[in-house]
Amino acid sequence: MRSYDTWNVLGMRLEKITGIIAVISLIIGLNWLGKPSANQSTLLNFLLLDKNKIGSDSSEVVLFTKLDEIFEKMLSALLEEEEKARSRNLSVPPQFLGKTIYKVKLCNDEKAISISFDDGPWPETTNHILYILKKHDVKATFFVLGRNVQNYPARLKQIVQHGHVIGNHTWSHSYRYHNKLAAAREIDNTAALLYKITGVKTSLFRPPGGFLNNGLVAYASKKKYAILMWSVDSKDYYASGPNLLNKVIRQAKFGGIVLMHDGGGDRSNTVWALPHIIIELKKRGYKFVTVPELLKLGRDCH
Repeated sequence: MRSYDTWNVLGMRLEKITGIIAVISLIIGLNWLGKPSANQSTLLNFLLLDKNKIGSDSSEVVLFTKLDEIFEKMLSALLEEEEKARSRNLSVPPQFLGKTIYKVKLCNDEKAISISFDDGPWPETTNHILYILKKHDVKATFFVLGRNVQNYPARLKQIVQHGHVIGNHTWSHSYRYHNKLAAAREIDNTAALLYKITGVKTSLFRPPGGFLNNGLVAYASKKKYAILMWSVDSKDYYASGPNLLNKVIRQAKFGGIVLMHDGGGDRSNTVWALPHIIIELKKRGYKFVTVPELLKLGRDCH
């Protein structure tokens, strides 16, 4: 990992590390009913990352050494987790870059399908969906809006931390015509914010409303994004839960990409239908993969 990427990841994960340290401090504090001893002061100095105040007493050295080992292991695990998430997001076979994709032709009878979510992140709905996906051990692809990422950055971090893939869905979800400058603002500003918050440089783009001729796709193609459409439209922006479920099950095919939404309005029907969709499609032999994984499965068939 490049040095500036490492520091970007470290900064992104600082809040988690700080939380763990705070918990340790609280546990220690609950056991200190009197004045802290020398060793307890040493531990406090470590938790405050003030190594200069740690003495040379052998017990203090041992204590610091053990805590330092724990900290290093914890940090290493966090970096490894983040690197895995980054690699899932960065890897798109080159033959798909600049192309518009509705579904993927699969070889060797692969029974794979991708679920994607648009218009998030959203305060509560995204959280509910992440819980469902984790419960059923499914990874998905989230096409996010820059303005929503700006409002709910913690939700975006959560998506990546859960091992899901993120894609660019423009800044404002506008359907109007965009000249080159306007398209650049919509796409590049979103991409810059995604990278700033997560360290991920996505190669996936989905045009708002599926509009292909309003200048956004032309710009994204020149920037070598893979343009991801869909083969299964859940219509979850107006369909009832049962109707939504039936639409997805009826239209599902191997190599397909399912369109759903975690943002943009009331998505309670989506939250209700999602676990039923996952369970039913798994019964029918489907395995769920992210969009980049689906593209990898199909790269030798194109």
